[in-house]
Amino acid sequence: MPQAKHLLIGSTRSGSGKSATILGLTYNLQAKGYKVGYGKPIGTFTTKELPEAAERSEADVEFIKQTLSLPQSLLRPTLLNLDRSALQRRLSGEDTADYSDKLEEYKEIIEGDIVFLEAPANTAEGAIFGLSLEQMAVHLEAPILLVMRFGSLLVVDHILMAKRRFGDRLLGVVINDIPDEQYETAIEILHPYLENQGIPVFALMPENRTLRSVSVSEIIEQLGASILCQPENIDLGKIMVEELKIGAMDVSSAQSYFRKSYNKAVITGSSRIDLQFAALETSTNCLILTGRPFVNEDVAHKAMELGVPILAVSKDTLSTVSIIEGCLGQVRLHEGVKVTSICDMMGKHFNFDRFLKLMNIKALAKV
Repeated sequence: MPQAKHLLIGSTRSGSGKSATILGLTYNLQAKGYKVGYGKPIGTFTTKELPEAAERSEADVEFIKQTLSLPQSLLRPTLLNLDRSALQRRLSGEDTADYSDKLEEYKEIIEGDIVFLEAPANTAEGAIFGLSLEQMAVHLEAPILLVMRFGSLLVVDHILMAKRRFGDRLLGVVINDIPDEQYETAIEILHPYLENQGIPVFALMPENRTLRSVSVSEIIEQLGASILCQPENIDLGKIMVEELKIGAMDVSSAQSYFRKSYNKAVITGSSRIDLQFAALETSTNCLILTGRPFVNEDVAHKAMELGVPILAVSKDTLSTVSIIEGCLGQVRLHEGVKVTSICDMMGKHFNFDRFLKLMNIKALAKV
């Protein structure tokens, strides 16, 4: 069995879709008969001081492992979690470990065809430990697949700078979350331009509202919300919210306002019974009530009929909105509907034949 090839999956900013890309690539390659490994050399949780940071990092690895049925023999270890204490130990000189040496065990022979290594949040993170994207690529002699969120055509600047920095180590790019109205432009203008610059484009991924959605269960956890109404046989982990609306207007304006959004959560005061009914008359997947934790009996009855859960939060409206919008801005893969969606999208849009050829991985005989 030949030694598995390593590929670093990197990005220039956090939340670009590295984990989703790895999930979709691995699933589709497994379906083609390839043995695929996975590793996350450095857990990155520097933006929030979460006590459970290390546990969450391990949970992400465990999620991919279980979802894709990866045996322990195809997993690479996480070398450290990039939290405040780790940084302080490094800066104070308490931690003097040579983490490039720790990468040596990644070079040991592993049964399989390819191992995806999830890089830190951006191209600089991890440098103090010798574990930045570029440092790992050099030490492991591994190519880099860059995952970019579209944003606008200015994404090309970041890709060109990455090409200048990484040179031939840049295997190619995946550009995701491209709005429908700009997808044709991306195909007709952006794609050929990057190819002419010597940058292979493996996939142009259209935006997907399902991937940007958040489950009601996740909202409850993030808000510390209480459940005032949960319809029978409703799994809150499967009810997905795609948009957020605030109900603070008169009821005559509310109807047209709410009708413009689908699969939404509506935040309004527990005393605004009129707005709660108006929300339930449209495509609403969750009601979030601020103020006194109370729900009107008629509203509760209507919500039960429609299968809409009602939550109560103690936080003010501004804080509640900020937390939920943060959830909607991240692709959290721990819901089954998202796993199915990303795997299907990668199968449709990613050029696997070209990818395998550039990775010099032999095509398997078709059965």
